Amino acid sequence: MKRFAWALIAVSLVACTTTDPYTGEQKASNAAKGAGIGAVLGAVVGAATASKDDRAKGALTGAAAGGAVGGGVGYYMDRQEAELRQSLQASGVQVRREGDTIRLIMPGNITFASGSSDIRGDFYNTLDGVGKVLAKFDETAVRIAGHTDSTGSLDLNQRLSESRADSVKRYLVSRGVAGGRIHTNGYGPRQPIASNATESGRQANRRVELELIPLNK
Repeated sequence: MKRFAWALIAVSLVACTTTDPYTGEQKASNAAKGAGIGAVLGAVVGAATASKDDRAKGALTGAAAGGAVGGGVGYYMDRQEAELRQSLQASGVQVRREGDTIRLIMPGNITFASGSSDIRGDFYNTLDGVGKVLAKFDETAVRIAGHTDSTGSLDLNQRLSESRADSVKRYLVSRGVAGGRIHTNGYGPRQPIASNATESGRQANRRVELELIPLNK
């Protein structure tokens, strides 16, 4: 049974191996990994619940069902990630994949003027592309987080981070993304990703992040 289960994983991963367009590396997609694990679990359950004479058939049936469930969310997020990467090439926005979550990191220097929560006019096209993809893939929740550097008072930075997150939400809603899917928070300077002792570090900390989370996980 173990041999059969690992064979299913191998088949799933080989069948769904893709080429990363940015590195040229051959790798298994998240959908393939989920399908492989789901297939194994389904095979084990199917074999365990079948009669002795029907264990092979039960394993195959369970593997098929488990593979479909395991690959569904991963495949959906794979497609969304691919369209976001295509839309955001050369935009300055970072796209990061963390399991079934997609994170978009928007540096403050390309999204807002210093000290302002008004979206820069030259960033509209980028947000238009994000909004188009999010409206299409409507089975994800969107968390928008605003962040600042440590320059200025804590109260001012907190309000600025909240206002920037709200500005991005309003713009995405204006582009067809349902407001009920979007939740905003401002964190001020409390979650730095670089040192505030340098200009480059402060620039990295002034950012808005979008976290895309599957609703049907």
